[in-house]
Amino acid sequence: MHLAVPRRFALLPLAALVLSGCATVAPPGAPAAAAPAAAPVAPRFATATPSLPQAPASGASAPTARPDPAAPRPFDDVVKGATRQAGFLSLWRKDEKLWLEVPVDLLDKPFLFSTNVSHSVGERGLYAAQMGTSWLASFRRIGATQLQLVALNTDFVATNPQMKLVVEQGFSNSLLASATIASAPHPERKSVLVDAAFLLADLPGYATRIDTAYRLPYTLDRGNSFFEKTRATDDLATVAVRLHYGMARMPAPPLVPVPTAVPPPTALPDPRSLFVGHVYSFTKLPEQPMVPRRADPRLGHFTDPYTDFSNDLRYNARVHHIARWRLEKADPAAELSPPKEPIVYWLDKNIPLRYRKSVEAGVLEWNKAFEKIGFRDAIVVRQQQDGDDFDTLDARHASIRWFVGRDAGMAVGPHQSDPRTGEIIDADIAMSDVFGRSARRVLVEDIGAAPVAHDHGHEAACDYAQEARAEMDFALDLLEARGDLAPDGPEAEALVQSVIKDTITHEVGHTLGLKHNFKASTVVTRSQLRDAAFTESHGLSGSVMDYNAYNLPLAGERPSTLNNTTLGPYDYWAIEYAYKPVAPADEAAELGRIAARSGTDPLLAYADDVEASNDGVDPLVNRFDLGDDPLAYYRRRLELSRELWQRVQARPQQPGDDLTRARRVLLSGFRQLQASTTLVGKYVGGMNTTRELPGTGTRPTYVPVDPAKQRDALRFLTQGIFSADSFRFQPRFLASLAPDYNEWERTGPVSIPGSVLSVQTIALDRLMSAGTATRVLELPLYVEPAKRKGIISLAEVYGTLQDAVWSELKTGREIDGLRRNLQREHLKRVQALLVRGGPLPPDALSLVRYRATELQASLRTAAARPGLSIESRAHLQDSLGLLTEALKASMTRT
Repeated sequence: MHLAVPRRFALLPLAALVLSGCATVAPPGAPAAAAPAAAPVAPRFATATPSLPQAPASGASAPTARPDPAAPRPFDDVVKGATRQAGFLSLWRKDEKLWLEVPVDLLDKPFLFSTNVSHSVGERGLYAAQMGTSWLASFRRIGATQLQLVALNTDFVATNPQMKLVVEQGFSNSLLASATIASAPHPERKSVLVDAAFLLADLPGYATRIDTAYRLPYTLDRGNSFFEKTRATDDLATVAVRLHYGMARMPAPPLVPVPTAVPPPTALPDPRSLFVGHVYSFTKLPEQPMVPRRADPRLGHFTDPYTDFSNDLRYNARVHHIARWRLEKADPAAELSPPKEPIVYWLDKNIPLRYRKSVEAGVLEWNKAFEKIGFRDAIVVRQQQDGDDFDTLDARHASIRWFVGRDAGMAVGPHQSDPRTGEIIDADIAMSDVFGRSARRVLVEDIGAAPVAHDHGHEAACDYAQEARAEMDFALDLLEARGDLAPDGPEAEALVQSVIKDTITHEVGHTLGLKHNFKASTVVTRSQLRDAAFTESHGLSGSVMDYNAYNLPLAGERPSTLNNTTLGPYDYWAIEYAYKPVAPADEAAELGRIAARSGTDPLLAYADDVEASNDGVDPLVNRFDLGDDPLAYYRRRLELSRELWQRVQARPQQPGDDLTRARRVLLSGFRQLQASTTLVGKYVGGMNTTRELPGTGTRPTYVPVDPAKQRDALRFLTQGIFSADSFRFQPRFLASLAPDYNEWERTGPVSIPGSVLSVQTIALDRLMSAGTATRVLELPLYVEPAKRKGIISLAEVYGTLQDAVWSELKTGREIDGLRRNLQREHLKRVQALLVRGGPLPPDALSLVRYRATELQASLRTAAARPGLSIESRAHLQDSLGLLTEALKASMTRT
């Protein structure tokens, strides 16, 4: 960008102009010369022109004004030979030069400035077709030659004049860019030209993302960055740029390899250089802002929150307006009417032809919900043609695009909105091509690198497609192993198309303003899931905004619908709240009635991402569970994983098989168990949650999970996950797990002990965590004294866990390698708690020491028992020594 001329230097030409106004004395005897007319000085950007000295009345020549070298050139001179694209912000282009024509009435007037990523590297989160950041911004003039692009602070507001001044003084705006005014005002339009070179800077902050991915000294190279396409309309100006990042040389690798070192780029022909494409949009905001709609926590909508200092009597100054499109009936009196302006989704021309119908169906699925509230064809799908000159990443085309990446396996559905009202201005869904190809993994035998998690940012984060891909891989592997599905048959193709439709429907839901609902899958009963007629009509879940698992039958069960296919009751409800036309005078009461149905209709169960986290307390709030009894579902998944392993071991390898297929299937089963183990642990010390507002219902927010369920979950972990019998594999099968010999970087034999331990340590960490200990200790406080009999205690949890891990100490059985690994991991955690204490409550630490003393006595007895192998005796003696040392050590309290 061009830096503004310092103001002290900008004053010099004016001083020179004043000094040049001295009279010129005529030579002796010469007649007085006529005073020439002084050429007017065009104002730079100011409203007033400095006055000049008056010419003498007679006898002297008028002063001759010298050109001001710092003054902007005339408008027409600057753009001579350039091509103009007229619009909200007109664009002038000549060769490699680009200017923005900024109207004077746009100064200090807010607009939406946004940036999206059109081209990128293709790995480690650096992908094309990604929506970037947006700001409520304005142009601010500084002096006569400088224009600033300023991001306005919309997080803190006030409406009354006095507090508005206080807020303006208390919270700063941010400077995005600064540029030199390149011309004098246009003679008629009064607009000025600004050199657009400031857009060839790293305005989006993408350099930080590159540094995060590679930890290499890439810097922006302005000299090799350039403008691409530009476009202007009445409400939009779009500039596409290609930015070059480079470094002179690659750093030498360390002499001693560092295990945690970030590897260099692997998707570039030369790792010293990369290009990133950005599409900048300057978007005119509606003259009449949309009426905002308040959020209700009983439903899940994205919001544009801010702090309002207008009323100092309100305890909570935070305001949450939901994000939604402006949707109005063309005929307000009609029961069913088309909208004045539909919500239009453009299918980018890069979407493969074979997937376009499924993508379109996924978008239009939402019209069912809009019809319920009186809109016909609220959503329209249009196909971008090869000859269209617009970029679907501009801010006026909500779009769906395909993208590829070396390690990409995801879809994302972000949006950009007017922060003043929550009105959604743009949305761009990006769908990974690997997702479609992964559905045919068993067909094309294409094994990519592990997917990289993608972050939308804060509450919009969504990795549904990435997780759904793993779900689909498991389902395809199992169905093919059973012989129920041919990888190149029509059933596989139908499944792929169905999964793409479901994923698009989920992401479109985000772009309509809906958050995740991770409790929706529990509103469908297990018997309904087995009823094909029910699932075909109603789907598998209460919402497409859940991460819905596959409805896989156990061996011998009658098959039902495999994956979710339609909207659920929650989706209709959430759309009704956000988009139902309501008269302003009735809005508060009507929205309250809509939201209040959460207390009477169990099909509207709702919980968001925070509650679904691994630290969440409600075992009914999860990603990728299915049915009203998640614990029963996890048991099914353990049984399905065992079946898959048995079938793949029994299947003889065939000519033409992919070398890595059996390895992939084995690890797929372990991934299923890792996810199940994480979620089962939430039952112990768990609380079932509900959402009620004060005065709207009688249901408590927290209810302890039934003690019988908590003990059932403990048995699942101790008898299923901790049992070595759950992980028995034939030696000839393990010996056949070959790597891909065509790849230079490849792994060796699969470590079964390591894979088993990766599942078991998840259970250990959950059951021995501070959160579980705190909740179990505090459970009695949530139960009436007369009903506390039979409640689970932390002493019972720790005792059950220890007895299961160290069961051989009582039975006298030989301790095999898998069990010794589990016991070491348990002992490691006990040692840490005995020595360092950690964040556990004092009662929990006392119980750890109590159980450790019991374990010490049992180890001493077992170590003296004859008949065990030398490996088992050595393990017992070593464990006894380590535990004894830990019990003797003084605890370091934290």
